[in-house]
Amino acid sequence: MDTHAAYKSRWLPWVLLAPTFVILLVFLYYPTFETFVLSLYRVAFLGLSKQFVGLENYKEIFTDSKYRQIFWNTAVFSFFVVLLSMAVGLGLSVLANQKIRGRGFYRLMLIWPYALSPAVAGVIFLFLFNEQSGIVNYLLSVTLGISPNWLTNPVLAMALLIFVAVWKNVGYNVVFYIAGLQNLPGEVLEAALIDGATPWQRFWKITFPLLGPMTIFLLIMNTIYAFFDAFAFVDLLTKGGPSNATNLLIYNIYRDGFEYYKTGLAAAQSVILFVAVVVLTIIQLRFGESRAHYGG
Repeated sequence: MDTHAAYKSRWLPWVLLAPTFVILLVFLYYPTFETFVLSLYRVAFLGLSKQFVGLENYKEIFTDSKYRQIFWNTAVFSFFVVLLSMAVGLGLSVLANQKIRGRGFYRLMLIWPYALSPAVAGVIFLFLFNEQSGIVNYLLSVTLGISPNWLTNPVLAMALLIFVAVWKNVGYNVVFYIAGLQNLPGEVLEAALIDGATPWQRFWKITFPLLGPMTIFLLIMNTIYAFFDAFAFVDLLTKGGPSNATNLLIYNIYRDGFEYYKTGLAAAQSVILFVAVVVLTIIQLRFGESRAHYGG
């Protein structure tokens, strides 16, 4: 492309792009590079001194039982958040896409939780599931005579975190799945209906495969959400407890970096999280794309 056809000077496009390049360099690329470098050092309190240790931080992370539990917690949390968020989002989208009265209102009610910040969502559920004064335990005690210890039982605490994260993110999936459903080729669905296919057969054999590209995209985005956006939920609801049962990698990075001042270890964990997201994204784009069905 001849830039002279659009610009009087060959340097004008670079001048216009320069502010963007500067911002990316200062606030994205440089901090990322510094994180990689810092992960190779042991840093003293408040950064008063640094000692080069090579890969020792990574060795400690992968051999320490505490960090292995954190990786397991993160894997369990991410798996169920991604699975439930997408499954519930798809199911609700199919229902909200039906031609019924008031469907615009129903869609709005399904989407609005996504508009809340994670901190607000965490505070809401902290009040709802408070063991002494929460409305959930009050209703359970009145109806079933039970009062679960949501925040002090390891299994229930993890289940609560998963529930909150799913509730918060379902609206995001609903938006994209409804858009995908509204753009499906109607003649294909009509042909299946004429051929006598049941609603379940039409969904599983036609609708779901045609939503393949959207599903792959949402799989990546939900995985990133589960890795990075759970900090507020953990910080407000469980603080990583009880007994480290809900301590996720994104929360432990904060604790090691800002509470325990283990900056090198925190940087190494950040690098591991970054690499995990990159690898998962590449896998989904490379192997998932070949299985996607594009309708038209």
